[in-house]
Amino acid sequence: MIWSAPPMLIGIQHGMGESLLMAAWFWYFVLYSFLGFLVEVVFARITHNPKRDRKCLYFLPLCPVYGLGVLLMLALPAARSNSWLLFLWAALSATGAEYLMDLFYDRVLGVSFWDYSHLPLNLHGRVCLLFSFFWGILGLIAVRLVHPLVVELVSHIPQAVTLPAALFLALDIGFSVFVLRRDGTTDALMWYRRLPARGARHSLPEK
Repeated sequence: MIWSAPPMLIGIQHGMGESLLMAAWFWYFVLYSFLGFLVEVVFARITHNPKRDRKCLYFLPLCPVYGLGVLLMLALPAARSNSWLLFLWAALSATGAEYLMDLFYDRVLGVSFWDYSHLPLNLHGRVCLLFSFFWGILGLIAVRLVHPLVVELVSHIPQAVTLPAALFLALDIGFSVFVLRRDGTTDALMWYRRLPARGARHSLPEK
């Protein structure tokens, strides 16, 4: 096993204060949300999904369901003592996060970022057994292989950066909520598609 002690216990063992502990978990959320965005982009390319833009916020390239899912995986230290238990906990916790996130998007914002209604053994189209299995696999990879690297990276982030980053993330979330509720479609987040093509502004019309 590459990594045994959970990050919370690591922080306590080394005398990490509560504010530093919260900062570390904030960065875990951000980094795993970004990695989740990359996973979504790669998955869309491999499966030739027509929806290539996968981010869930207006400015930042993040998929918060991944960040929340991994935080829940890390929140139960006992689950990491056994790979099968970790797989089961990762599948259950991330599936729960996915269901709640989609419920929020649907009921509060009136949008949907994913729909599993075409897949077997789905629950209201929000989650399905196949992707629960994928969550379990991703959980094993994240906890066993990726998280030690994330912990090391977070330990080198200056403390002064955390508060501005948290404020910007909060503003982005708030603005994203406003835009999604106003427009009722996830396409509202693709503002960069409406920018003029490079050089088009200065090109002369043909006669």
